[in-house]
Amino acid sequence: MKIPSPVCTCGTVLTLLSLLTLFQTTMARKNDIDIYSLTVDSKVSSRFAHTVVTSRVVNRADTVQEATFQMELPQRAFITNFSMIVEGVTYPGHIKEKAVAQEQYSAAVARGESAGLVKTSGRKMEEFHVSVSVAPAAKVTFELVYEELLRRQLGVYELLLKIQPQQLVKHLQMDIHIFEPQGISFLEAKSTFMTNELAEALTIVQNETKAHIRFKPTLSQQQRSPEQQETVLNGDFTVHYDVNRTHSGGSIQIENGYFVHYFAPEGLPAIPKNVIFVIDKSGSMRGRKIQQTREALIKILDDLSPNDQFNLVSFSWEATQWRPLLVPASAENVKQARSYAASIEAQGGTNINDAMLMAVQLLESATRAELLSSGSVSLIILLTDGDPTAGETNPKKIQKNVQEAISGQYSLFCLGFGFDVSYAFLEKLALENGGLARRIYEDSDSALQLQDFYQEVANPLLTSVTFEYPKNTVEEVTQNNFRLLFKGSEMVVAGKLGEQSPDVLAATVSGQLHMQNITFQTESSAAAAAEFQSPKYIFHGFMERLWAYLTIQQLLEQMVSASDAEKPALETRALSLSLNYSFVTPLTSMVVTKPEGQEQSQVAEKPVEAENKHRNVHSGGGYPDPLMPGRSLFRGQAGASRSLPSFPARFVPGPLHPPPRPPYLYHPKTGTPQLPERLLVSVPSVPVVPELFLEADLKTKETAMTPLPPVIESPPVILLLPGWILDRLCVDLRHSQQPLSLLSDPDQGVKVTGQYEMSKAQFAWIEVTFKNPQLQVRATPEHVVVTQDKRNSAYKWKETLFLVMPGLKMTMDKSGLLLLSSPDKVTIGLMLWDGPGAGLRLLLRDTDRFSSHVGGTLGQFYQDVLWVPPVAADDSKRTLRVQGHDHSATRELKLDYQEGLPGTRISCWSVKL
Repeated sequence: MKIPSPVCTCGTVLTLLSLLTLFQTTMARKNDIDIYSLTVDSKVSSRFAHTVVTSRVVNRADTVQEATFQMELPQRAFITNFSMIVEGVTYPGHIKEKAVAQEQYSAAVARGESAGLVKTSGRKMEEFHVSVSVAPAAKVTFELVYEELLRRQLGVYELLLKIQPQQLVKHLQMDIHIFEPQGISFLEAKSTFMTNELAEALTIVQNETKAHIRFKPTLSQQQRSPEQQETVLNGDFTVHYDVNRTHSGGSIQIENGYFVHYFAPEGLPAIPKNVIFVIDKSGSMRGRKIQQTREALIKILDDLSPNDQFNLVSFSWEATQWRPLLVPASAENVKQARSYAASIEAQGGTNINDAMLMAVQLLESATRAELLSSGSVSLIILLTDGDPTAGETNPKKIQKNVQEAISGQYSLFCLGFGFDVSYAFLEKLALENGGLARRIYEDSDSALQLQDFYQEVANPLLTSVTFEYPKNTVEEVTQNNFRLLFKGSEMVVAGKLGEQSPDVLAATVSGQLHMQNITFQTESSAAAAAEFQSPKYIFHGFMERLWAYLTIQQLLEQMVSASDAEKPALETRALSLSLNYSFVTPLTSMVVTKPEGQEQSQVAEKPVEAENKHRNVHSGGGYPDPLMPGRSLFRGQAGASRSLPSFPARFVPGPLHPPPRPPYLYHPKTGTPQLPERLLVSVPSVPVVPELFLEADLKTKETAMTPLPPVIESPPVILLLPGWILDRLCVDLRHSQQPLSLLSDPDQGVKVTGQYEMSKAQFAWIEVTFKNPQLQVRATPEHVVVTQDKRNSAYKWKETLFLVMPGLKMTMDKSGLLLLSSPDKVTIGLMLWDGPGAGLRLLLRDTDRFSSHVGGTLGQFYQDVLWVPPVAADDSKRTLRVQGHDHSATRELKLDYQEGLPGTRISCWSVKL
């Protein structure tokens, strides 16, 4: 069945994020535990994800073996159930108040029994781990259930599963059912493990409101190769999708006596903002941290709107302001701020208190002087990597000083760089002042993390947003007043319908634009709830659980900034809801039971972000504060039908690398390798140099593929010459250090730019920009960054990637070859070459698809190229005339990087540009 391509019917794409991350593995084969079935069933109903993971194993050994169930789930998800079926007997998990569960845990420790382990894993996940002893030939079924309300971030909802079974699985199946009453306007899938063979096991079926994604690979498709009994399944599978939106910007949905109200208006202009960047330049920021901070800050300054005002405060022992007052984000001011940011050096202590008070003073001074635009939004963004060591160092006093200074007038956002800073301190500081906290992970993409965070708050759309419903129609409503709405986010309000609720539930959302008030009206009929009642792809009764989930999350957040007098009431209600709805939260634990004679009381607890993950895992009596993130969930040690979009024939699934080929002959324009009848061909217009083209070298493919000595390096770029000339052009760039326009074809909607460093004889970066879809790929020797709608996704080289979206297919394999292809368009390849002359390389295929308007440093060679007749008998030197300019070409030996290591010796025309 052919399904038409999804069409976005809203002004700005809303991409659905269901952070649903799964890592499931049963330690096997090493001890003859065989996973014979692994299924993942995820039902996403109106943003609420209900996921069931089921693993069935059998012990094929003749002795007792240990089977381990291990998976990763999103940090924002709540486990709701776990059970084991061992030889027909079910051993369930019981969710209890943490103190009660602790008693059982302590008793197990006293008996010398070990416990399972659940801990924070990576940036977004938690790892669940439980083991059980299995008798010979016995079977065990593990089942884990977890739920999460999906949160919109940078306009994206993302369904992410990490799949890593560590062995071939006879029955492996993943089903994702998405139901969105607003309508699904766009759907895309990508994977870090997908091969062309595995892509055949993936099907996507979509209609107006539903999507079904199924991944069901056979054993042969899972194999790394026919000779190896190893699985290729090891990585992420991600789904993005968008929903349609009404002009009211809101959608009310009703099910089983509960409602949820989503609000994310489109088309509103951004409110001007006044932003103070407070940057830690203490000694602990020295090196890579300060370098990445400078890089990110420069990018962020470039993104400021001309209507914004800003200033910079840097601090170590003391705080220093860049300008005495806020300044407009004019081109000249931004240029000077960039220079200042580039000069920031790290040394000294950490005086957070004085820096924060200086930032507040700058905003107060500007307000008194009436320098701030009426109706503008004022933000303070703090970046620090450590606890205060200078000036006022008592965290509670700093929090008190900052809260009194801000006095509810401004919003504070705190970024903690790495794990040497107290996240709990920053989180409370931010939440007390109308903002939020975020951890920045020390990695190659730290600068991107900073830029992505800024994009989340870069465009405030509304202030003082209030949701109102007719009196006596709803009750127990979640938070319905919000300070700020940013572009790309979404506000969510849920509640119960009252006994006197009318047939139609109406809502009014009011807020303030830059210079005026605005009101939105939304309504929904109770009869519309019928659409949630019967379909099999919906998790029924989900809306009540959505309401409970959202209420608990908001109560936990309020507890962070609540006073000692307020906390008990908040905790009591959050605990009651957690127990009533069987959620493992920071206030509850799940006691996992096992067969007699094995560990009797494994206790699962919910980690929280605030604790440094590098500290020792809690493993004794007593238990951590429920609001101290990073704790282990389990304490102690563990016991022992629409297919993917089709492409023309030249894009038929096959190896990511082209097959080995004789090194000298290509199809004249497409670059497709062709096997000639004779291995030595003479082309009159391009004379062959006899001493370089040795027929003996062409006798066999093995000889042709022999690596060259290290002294012969690969050129920065190899181009197939246009026309019917069966040869290649090796381009040696001798240009200035300024960025180069390498290729530009407006008809193809593609542009390639790059910066070549002559001192290193390699590209510092190469950037590919597509018009449709609007997407940018930037490659550096460190990583590849894909940017779409100002969202950044970073991929390390040689990390497999398979991404299909309307109009573009993106793949990267273990060798480090990234291919960007699309029907009827030129294929662009990027590679991190590790051979002689190491660095970034550019590849072009299907070059016959260039239009007559192609241009650029390299693109010019795909216009009419004229070989000037030689003036001497030396056929190793010629002249190319391109668009009226002559270029000297010399026949030379080079190393062809296009096949990957070790490279192939070729003879090509070398041109210096």
